[in-house]
Amino acid sequence: MRRVLVGMSGGVDSSVAALLLKEQGYEVIGVTLNLWSYEDRQEPYNECCSLEVRTVARQLGIEHHFVDAGKEFKERVVDIFLAEHAQGRTPSPCGRCNRLVRFPILLELADRFGCEYLATGHHARIAVEDGIYYLLTSRDPVKDQSYFLYGLTQSQLKRILFPVGDLVKSEVWQIAKAHNLVAARKPESMDLCFIPRGDYRAYLRAKLDGALMQPGDIVDTSGRVVGRHEGLAFYTIGQRHGLGIALGQRVYVVGFDYEKNRLIVGDERALLSEGLIATDVNFVYSPDLTPRSPSLEGRRSSPPSLGEGLGERSITVKIRYRSPRVPATLELIDDRRVRIRFAQPQRAVTPGQIAVFYEGERVLGGGVIERALRQADVAGSIAEDSVLVEHR
Repeated sequence: MRRVLVGMSGGVDSSVAALLLKEQGYEVIGVTLNLWSYEDRQEPYNECCSLEVRTVARQLGIEHHFVDAGKEFKERVVDIFLAEHAQGRTPSPCGRCNRLVRFPILLELADRFGCEYLATGHHARIAVEDGIYYLLTSRDPVKDQSYFLYGLTQSQLKRILFPVGDLVKSEVWQIAKAHNLVAARKPESMDLCFIPRGDYRAYLRAKLDGALMQPGDIVDTSGRVVGRHEGLAFYTIGQRHGLGIALGQRVYVVGFDYEKNRLIVGDERALLSEGLIATDVNFVYSPDLTPRSPSLEGRRSSPPSLGEGLGERSITVKIRYRSPRVPATLELIDDRRVRIRFAQPQRAVTPGQIAVFYEGERVLGGGVIERALRQADVAGSIAEDSVLVEHR
């Protein structure tokens, strides 16, 4: 009998994933990673690793283990989350957790328990063609989680199963309810698992100090002072609510002046960017792109102009989880950095967030947004009403 380790959170998706695999004849071993806990909780685990998973395992009649991964999660996710905010960036901890904590540790545990495969409840799919493993979007476009899985590699995909990837969420709930799984009674949580009560600002106040936590002026794109901010670390590109100013029109956070501790606001046009530079890039499968001169790239004082690289490739790209995929081109700068040019200017490109690249339903790869491309970075003409502000 084939053995599979299932990463179980106690939620409905991973519970149904374990159920489906057992019905398919696998010997299922459940593992729950204890990633984080904090004070004032009813139990010593959070929404990503609930004690209710024990009940689910008993209902399914499967072996189950809790494994502590708090040290790795703190070092590789929480500490980096805080360090990024201290530098004025807006990180995406869930993608980082999957890439550096959850999947590496679960695959190691699969080896320890003698399991050929690892399964999770993520809404995504895997296909193999000519020996290449492709990460695909899920059948449910609303619940698709392929964006957070961009860091997976070929060697990992060979061993991974996503049992609910071909189901829409309503079907997952129906299966759980039909089998009276306790997970069917548990509401989903969208909060970051390590932030108590979802209070983002209180968490940053408790954990950070330094220049970006100090109040300062809010200015418009002309430099006119229009209000006061609480600290640059509390704001993100594209933010409209919580600014505490009334200018007679909608204004958004469009940039930061770190030297003068000023928050820059402007209208929606000032959010537009023609592209981005992404770093720490992972390609799920080889894009067959070659930079013109990686050795020269390492000596540059500023990024190269568009059009210098070879192998420009048409893709679609998501610049945050909830944003739609938009047409763009991808160009390799070096083996860790790419340049993305949008077919049409996009709003609120945010350093620290993840940009994920797609070819049809396949996830080509992704990386961390290093910076938005300003007007001066982009070859060719730009619409006259496109006002771009450098985000750093």
